[in-house]
Amino acid sequence: MNDSIPMTEESYLHLQEELKNLVRVERPKVVQDIAEARSHGDLSENAEYDAAKDRQGFVEGRIKELNDKVARAQVINPATIVNDKIVFGATVTMVDIDTDAEVTYQLVGEDEADIKLGKISVSSPVGRAMIGHE
Repeated sequence: MNDSIPMTEESYLHLQEELKNLVRVERPKVVQDIAEARSHGDLSENAEYDAAKDRQGFVEGRIKELNDKVARAQVINPATIVNDKIVFGATVTMVDIDTDAEVTYQLVGEDEADIKLGKISVSSPVGRAMIGHE
């Protein structure tokens, strides 16, 4: 099993920026929110405390997830790939044979996939089906 996660440089920078924001802004804010909620007294019936602890769990989980993705990232520049076959980063135009309607997609990593922007994940069923074809 390949442990690397293919992504474009844009996606890699976006993940790093999100990670930096979580560590430098969100984590300290959550700690402050927990401290403030504790100052209100009885923790057993303190909704603010429960919400802050839930938020802390989410933030810490996301930090762990992003650290893992950044560590395993394989940054690929689609512009440097010269290949006659469909590979990560390729832009593919598909034609509906019944209506002759054309649609164009770029194969990208899971984190940057957005069908509305014409980007589909290389690991999606459609993306996997395209890999290796001409």
